[in-house]
Amino acid sequence: MNLQLGWVLLLLLLAVVLFVRNKPRVDVVALLMIVALPLTVVLTVPETLAGFSDPSVVVIAALFVIGEGLVRTGIAYQLGERLMHRAGNSETRLIILLMLTVAGLGSVMSSTGVVAIFIPVVLSIAARLKIAPSRLMMPLSFAALISGMLTLVATPPNMVVHSELVRGGYKGFSFFAFAPIGLTILVLGIAYMLLTRHWLARTDSDSSASEARHSIADLVREYRLAGRERRLRVRANSVLTGQTLDELQLRKQYGINVIAVERQRRFRRTLLGATGSTELRAGDILLVDLVSPTIDLLNSYYELGVEPVAMQSSYFSDHHRSLGVAEVMLPPDSRLAGKTIQELGFRTHRKLNVIGLRRNQQALDGLLVDEKLKAGDTLLVAGNWQHIRKLQGHSRDFLVLSLPAEVDDVAPALSQAPHALFSLAVMVMLMVTGLVPNVLAVLIGCLLMGAFRCIDMDSAYRSIHWQSILLIVGMLPFALALQKTGGIDLAVKGLLSLFGNAGPRMILATLFVATAVIGLFISNTATAVLMAPIAIASAQAMQASPAPFAMIVALAASAAFMTPISSPVNTLVLGPGQYRFGDFVRIGVPFTIIVMLTSVILVPVLFPL
Repeated sequence: MNLQLGWVLLLLLLAVVLFVRNKPRVDVVALLMIVALPLTVVLTVPETLAGFSDPSVVVIAALFVIGEGLVRTGIAYQLGERLMHRAGNSETRLIILLMLTVAGLGSVMSSTGVVAIFIPVVLSIAARLKIAPSRLMMPLSFAALISGMLTLVATPPNMVVHSELVRGGYKGFSFFAFAPIGLTILVLGIAYMLLTRHWLARTDSDSSASEARHSIADLVREYRLAGRERRLRVRANSVLTGQTLDELQLRKQYGINVIAVERQRRFRRTLLGATGSTELRAGDILLVDLVSPTIDLLNSYYELGVEPVAMQSSYFSDHHRSLGVAEVMLPPDSRLAGKTIQELGFRTHRKLNVIGLRRNQQALDGLLVDEKLKAGDTLLVAGNWQHIRKLQGHSRDFLVLSLPAEVDDVAPALSQAPHALFSLAVMVMLMVTGLVPNVLAVLIGCLLMGAFRCIDMDSAYRSIHWQSILLIVGMLPFALALQKTGGIDLAVKGLLSLFGNAGPRMILATLFVATAVIGLFISNTATAVLMAPIAIASAQAMQASPAPFAMIVALAASAAFMTPISSPVNTLVLGPGQYRFGDFVRIGVPFTIIVMLTSVILVPVLFPL
């Protein structure tokens, strides 16, 4: 082993250790590697930065935008509603349709995004059918992972492996090259879930599944908000007049959280959402949540110049077509963890108000404005239904866990959905026919989404998961560095010396196991970046076609079924499904073996050695 290879391996080991610790963030680690690699003198600065111009990186970024367009136009939600309608009261039919729908949708958009969309749908269906959510959440996550095995654009590892083939001078994979194997695994996955669903039912989740779909009143009770609603009229001489809610800081100073404002306009009274820039006027009626039960109401009312106004029942029921609530959860990789509710700026940025917080299924009391949030926390937010709906397109930092039954009365018109489907169809047609390179096909799809107003530029930029992009860009140079220093040749020689005499299928099985195991500790994208060149070099050493070796790495990178932390998809369903770590191990490990055997059998048939 030469000195340069030693430095590269040391940097690679350091990156893997930091990925496992998740400190610092993966994108920061990637940037550190971009800085460190040229210092080894193995790569030049242009070679290290070449990942920024790699077509696969542009394709992956553009696909995030395509997926966001499908979310914003409501196509995913319409599929969920049709799924509920067609499933009827049959759990078997539900699992089959759920897995087919999620896998199909995940083949053209982020699997993590698909799961975030379907969690509230599945929870609602489970409540209606009175079955445990644990019987449905794992089929949901497995289908999302299998979706990565269906098309070239389904998951970043597929594009990484395809790009590595093209870079080596070989023909890459076609759009549907993965489909025959992926569809076979999907059928096996559905059958496997139908057979093992009884092992997923938890006695501690059955009771919750039998409850009816949550209403606003149910959520108010669960977050211990009952009795906190008030209507306050702003007097003519009030100190509130002419000031914005951000300036007043009523929640922090007086424990009064303004949810909405009733204002007289000509001949009718309208309801305004309470945002940070809302300026109060004399005669306004404030719909407020009394955050602190210990405040001196009479003294506060006198000081602020407001007076109580009678309510018929609850302002949520009085204004249920305009005013609503939603339960929002912070996923494991949320950037909001560690911030306080005050720092979130929900009122300023989302035009919604945080009125409740639950941690470990327990509602927290008090002002909460300085409470630091943790991954897994659920927030109850209130405001205009239109703004609540917009939350469903921002699942990177939080996901809408459940919407109350009242949302059915205010479902918005999704007029741009046909245009989004047309844009998606054009992109797929161009990629399948090969009329233009893949990178141009997805960029055309993005432009069509924008032209039809399925997505605006701000939403498009926000939709791109820059952590994933930087991770790929930062890890791609390692493949070249290992190649130039002889690291790949060393790995191939070791692999062939151990299993070369056992034949190509044994090498394929070994590559699958190595990729799947490494993927337990670092992201599947980084795993694909590391394993793809080794797989292709192994094929060259055996004088075999590199296509089956590259394909086996791509399939194994998506086979993250074994633990709840091996993929964000699994982590998302951990809480709603009330799973334990061991549930994924005992269900996921056997299925990973099934996927490995299926892949090792089918890949050489479809891609001859």
